[in-house]
Amino acid sequence: MDFAFLYETLLTLLPGIPLTLKLAASAVGLGAVLALGLALMRVSKIGPLSAFVKTYVFFFRSTPLLVQIFLIYYGLGQFVGIRQSILWPILREPYWCAVIALTLNTAAYSSEIIRGGLQSVSAGQVEAGLACGMTRLQLLRRIVLPLALRQALPAYGSEIILMIKATALASIITLLEITGLAAKLISETYRAFEVFVVAAAIYLLINFVVTRLIQLLEYRLTPHLRPAPHAALVKQGGVA
Repeated sequence: MDFAFLYETLLTLLPGIPLTLKLAASAVGLGAVLALGLALMRVSKIGPLSAFVKTYVFFFRSTPLLVQIFLIYYGLGQFVGIRQSILWPILREPYWCAVIALTLNTAAYSSEIIRGGLQSVSAGQVEAGLACGMTRLQLLRRIVLPLALRQALPAYGSEIILMIKATALASIITLLEITGLAAKLISETYRAFEVFVVAAAIYLLINFVVTRLIQLLEYRLTPHLRPAPHAALVKQGGVA
C-alpha cells in the first residue's frame, strides 16, 4: 500500500466534501418538507389525494435513482416546451437536476416513514387533546407531530445516511463531489483500489458523525426511556 499516494488522494478528494454535504442537506431538507405534505395527504380521508401519493411513492420506490436522475437531467431537455419555459435555467444545471432527483426520491421513502410515525400515535392521546379543547391544528402541532417524529426518527436517520451515499450518483452527471473527483483521479492514475479506499473512508467518517448526531437527537427526544438515577444506582449496587 502506497501511503504517500493515499495521502495525496485524500487531499484531492477533500474538496468534494462540501458539495457532497450540500447535495445531501438540500435533498434531505427539501425532501422532509415534501414528505410531510405527502404523508398528511396519504393519511387523509380524501381519496384522490391518497391515490396520488400512493402512485407517487410506488413510482419513486420502484425505479432506480440513477434512472430518475437521467430522466430529469437528460430526458426533460428533449421537450421544446421545457427548454422555452422559465424552469429551463434550473433544469439545465447538473446540480439542480441532482437535487431535484434526490429530493423526489427521498420524499417518497420519507413519506412512508412519517406516515408510520403518524399512525403510531394512539387514538387515546388524540382524544385527550380534543377533550382539552385543542383545535385540529394545535393537536397536530403539539401532540401528533412530536410523537410521530420520535417514532420515525430511527428509520428517518437511516434514510439520511442513504441519501448521503446516494449523492455519489451525482458524479454521473458531471458533478465533482467525492465520487466524481475519485473517478477523475482514477482516469489519470489508473489506481482504482487506493482511490476508492480513500473515498470509502471519507463516506464512512461522514456517516459516523451523522449517525452520532442522530443518536444524540434520539436520546434528547426520549427522556422517558432513560433509566431513573435511583434505578441505575440500585442496578449497580450503590443502594442497599
